[in-house]
Amino acid sequence: MELVALHISPTFVRESFLTARHNKPSVFLHYVRIRYEKSRFRFEARKAGSRCWNPNKISRLDFIQQELERNSVIEDSEEEASISGDEESFLSLSEKPDRYMALLDEYELEELDFASHANHRSGYVAVLGKPNVGKSTLANQMIGQKLSIVTDKPQTTRHRVLGICSGPEYQMILYDTPGVIEKKMHKLDSMMMKNVRSAALNADCVIVLVDACKVPEKIDEVLEEGVGDNKCKLPTLLVLNKKDMIKPGEIAKKLEWYEKFTDVDEVIPVSAKFGHGVDDVKDWILSKLPTGPPYYPKDIVSEHPERFFVAELIREKIFMQYRNEVPYACQVNVVSYKTRPTAKDFIEVEIVVEKDSQKIILIGKGGKALKILATAARLDIEDFLQKKVFLEVQVKVKENWRQDEGLLRYYGYGGQIQAL
Repeated sequence: MELVALHISPTFVRESFLTARHNKPSVFLHYVRIRYEKSRFRFEARKAGSRCWNPNKISRLDFIQQELERNSVIEDSEEEASISGDEESFLSLSEKPDRYMALLDEYELEELDFASHANHRSGYVAVLGKPNVGKSTLANQMIGQKLSIVTDKPQTTRHRVLGICSGPEYQMILYDTPGVIEKKMHKLDSMMMKNVRSAALNADCVIVLVDACKVPEKIDEVLEEGVGDNKCKLPTLLVLNKKDMIKPGEIAKKLEWYEKFTDVDEVIPVSAKFGHGVDDVKDWILSKLPTGPPYYPKDIVSEHPERFFVAELIREKIFMQYRNEVPYACQVNVVSYKTRPTAKDFIEVEIVVEKDSQKIILIGKGGKALKILATAARLDIEDFLQKKVFLEVQVKVKENWRQDEGLLRYYGYGGQIQAL
């Protein structure tokens, strides 16, 4: 399935894509979208086998025009089938975009000059591993920007975070996944593991991280949970992380063990925290990716909207400030994100917990704890967005939300993210 049609809106683009830190946010053509009434946008999911652009037969702009005309009328039944029934638009993380839909105008195609980059490589990489082995740290190092939140607590990552690492002759799309767990205590855990498995559906290769500080163990469980039946088909790299925390002699012994007792193509020791060995991992990935044009414009680093990262930064601060079960019982939702040209952007956030006792802990005596949390989160959000914001945080109770499949899907654990 692929997303079609077209609209340019500075607010929508800024909300939907993140540009690399060294570039200013810019308005550019991206996925073509269907205009729905006056103020809403819908995605149309097209079935496999639908027409693709052939650069030898028709210009890119003519192709887009034909697609717009062909899809100008959408049957209500088809529209409802492609959307989960909610009024907000959702974007699937389980579908690869068409390579040739990434760049929509001839100017960008000419600027990238694909003809002179016949060996350009692009593809998807599933990053797997047990909790707290450094998957998010490695993904952040490879992208060159903090996208996935990082704490010293296990199972910090809940969503499958899509990060895009681009160079002149390559584009690697990284799926940073939640840590693989055996015991699934809530419906949330089961849906998280389902997202881990689905990350490998699009993958061209797989990276499995293990902790160098721990006794070596087989990775069959991680591969089974993350790759399933594809484990014999996909090139697999084992990354021995945290090598800076053990002696060189111990590294050599553990490398030998993993090379002998695991069925992987190669083992590379790294220190994701300090970036040591990360270039070796990139080189291995590039050797496995297929040749072809990029899936996304080169100046973006994620397909997730900014509000997703705002919520994640707040959740990171919750993990850092609170203990025990409280951080795991929290869900952060951005209720409203308003861009104000003449004032600070307004961001309204709700933190959902399961019990009144958890709400009391979050707020603290006289609201002091919540104020500390909001201040720390706001500073990180402003650094991330490179602009001042007004952050309003509320705490709400929804009993057993981690067992409510409908709520979990709405919160984005069903393999989709809210695009607006």
